[in-house]
Amino acid sequence: MEDMASTKQKKLSEEMHARSEKLVDRFLDAIWMERGLSANTLGAYRADLMTLERGLAERNVAIEKAEKADLLEFIAQRVESGAKPRSTARQLSSFRRFFRYIMREGMRDSDPTADIEMPRIGRSLPKSLTESQVDALLHAPNTDEPLGHRDRAMLELLYATGLRVSELINLTLSQVNFNQGVIRIVGKGDRERLIPLGEDSQRWLRDFIDGPRMEILLERQTDYMFPTRRGDRMTRQAFWHIIKRYAEKAGIGKKLSPHSLRHAFATHLLNRGADLRVVQLLLGHSDLSTTQIYTHVARERLKDLHSSHHPRG
Repeated sequence: MEDMASTKQKKLSEEMHARSEKLVDRFLDAIWMERGLSANTLGAYRADLMTLERGLAERNVAIEKAEKADLLEFIAQRVESGAKPRSTARQLSSFRRFFRYIMREGMRDSDPTADIEMPRIGRSLPKSLTESQVDALLHAPNTDEPLGHRDRAMLELLYATGLRVSELINLTLSQVNFNQGVIRIVGKGDRERLIPLGEDSQRWLRDFIDGPRMEILLERQTDYMFPTRRGDRMTRQAFWHIIKRYAEKAGIGKKLSPHSLRHAFATHLLNRGADLRVVQLLLGHSDLSTTQIYTHVARERLKDLHSSHHPRG
């Protein structure tokens, strides 16, 4: 009898999981059509919701039936296991959007997240590299080797344009216009922007395309600008390891992320007097407040310079 009951419970759990997964996929399809979100953003939503689904399933609660108490218990367990406020806030935002969707679809009458407060998180400033640190990083690859030349071209392009890493690794040959000196990027929400290349990055790109790129590909064909030695598109993780390796070689002590050169691009432009709205357009931010965080970085840098060099600093 116990085996039969266990088998029946297992079957019910599997059916509940399948229903929940199908509902999550419907939600993702809906927000993709509404907002044109990127694959990375949709993947983050899915990960958050399926983590919740697994947590609720342990208490035999289907995700669409969850109440406020269920969510608070889930969040409390996450916090106890060491989840950071920013991670918890992102998850709660995903849950809120999901429950509002199933309310619109008539699957429930209330939103269990409505009265749950977001965790308080301070908005951290990006760690910006100095211009000399960027220069050291750019000179770290061994450009006598095809892969080193590729890496130098990637770093030069990233610093010259402020691309997101996802935009860099997905860049294709057809997006680059050397005649006009620009690249065409379709970013978040399918917003298109044209970004000037600058002389140095153009030179490194041209040199890479004309020689080392063909050496990497051999007889293989791909439209991706920066292929791996297997001729594939580079992953975000692989590029993160590239940044980390060259940062160590350049003697940069601070911990870098793949976005460090994007941060440096914005901060250095503002330090040299660029208009905030121009930087917003170049970065592809839809909201100026997102770009304004870099003005704080620039302001902190000016304070440091003043205190270091002014006689009464």
